[in-house]
Amino acid sequence: MNYYQTLNWIHSHKAKGRRPDMKRMKALLATLGNPQDDFPAIHLVGTNGKGSTTSYLQHIFTEADYKTGTFTSPYITRFNERIAIDGNPIPDQDLVKTVQVLQDKIAQTNFLDHFDKPTEFELVTAIMFLYFAQIQPVDLAIIEAGIGGQHDSTNVFKALALVCPSISLDHQETLGHQLTDIARQKVGALDAHTPLIFGPMTDQVRQVFLDRTEQLFSPHYELGQDFFLLENGRAFDFNYESFRLADIELAMLGRHQQSNAALAIMTSLLLRSQFPKLTPQNIKVGLEQTVWPGRCELVRPNLLLDGAHNEDSIAKLIEVLKDYFPDKAIHILFASLNRKPLDKILGQLAEFDLSVTSFDFPEARPLSDYPNQYPQVKHWKAWLVESQVEPDQLYVVTGSLYFISEVRNYLQNNNSQIEHSLQIIN
Repeated sequence: MNYYQTLNWIHSHKAKGRRPDMKRMKALLATLGNPQDDFPAIHLVGTNGKGSTTSYLQHIFTEADYKTGTFTSPYITRFNERIAIDGNPIPDQDLVKTVQVLQDKIAQTNFLDHFDKPTEFELVTAIMFLYFAQIQPVDLAIIEAGIGGQHDSTNVFKALALVCPSISLDHQETLGHQLTDIARQKVGALDAHTPLIFGPMTDQVRQVFLDRTEQLFSPHYELGQDFFLLENGRAFDFNYESFRLADIELAMLGRHQQSNAALAIMTSLLLRSQFPKLTPQNIKVGLEQTVWPGRCELVRPNLLLDGAHNEDSIAKLIEVLKDYFPDKAIHILFASLNRKPLDKILGQLAEFDLSVTSFDFPEARPLSDYPNQYPQVKHWKAWLVESQVEPDQLYVVTGSLYFISEVRNYLQNNNSQIEHSLQIIN
């Protein structure tokens, strides 16, 4: 198979209503020789902040000269981003090779005689484990869970640490309608004696985490209780016991990114005995080099992209807008998926000049399903062109990460066309 045939084969496994099955996932990995047991890994769970925290950790360990794999979702520009080493997406030829090894292993066994074909997420997770174990062996992997934790397809290995940046309402149809229900699902991925590192939580969620760590004799490290960050202008200082790292200035915007970075520092400190090349200097340099596409990303001086798609992430976006752009007129373009609740999210954004749109994705919410009080943009590409007419104002594209991906790809591939349209307008 070539690259595009390989991608089509992967996408042919879309769940289409089928549920994840841990028994099937473990059987698939056993067929491959249990590659998930062949390298050390950190597990990321939570609602928001997983991708950014994963990127912070990757940059830290790469800076310390460890070959560091990451597994994230969704991708922003290209599928290959989901499986990466030292920030470099899996090459096309390596993806083809890994899938061929996986297909050969399945063909040599009776796996499909006993189980349905895997879902796409199960399949991509297995490809990741196989790649990091056998095709391009890594020193460490940082693995982001999909939805949930306890029953997530990634929850098949003994993690060095479990990291949870946040818990908020999202995917309630799968995880439950209360924060405590969601927290139990996420922290269900914790193993006995494995450290849990987590960010600021509600009292009820915090208690769920503390109860779980007590049951499993697992140490816990809580931001604001066990380790601390102190804002220092646009920078911040980190403190844990006698360890201090000062004047950390992130490239990524927002107080929530300082929190995510603090979790990455704490996790790195806990793993220094296993990874002795880690130093305060490469922790600081790694953090300050970290970027994460589509998360409060200024792609132009007056154009910000942010995949804020639930109440918590929208609140953090608003905090960024008020902290970093207090004197700017702000215009927001929002697009959502069908399954996301709208009323509260749109209400949060209503203090700005808010418009809604739709985009080319099977689950994208059509314009007809948005409340009438919000201006509708039929062609978001035209909105992007118009955003360049007022360079002193800020334009924000937000909502589904799938929408952010489409917008970002368009901007990367059509800059000359947009500039030409702008010249015509002027």
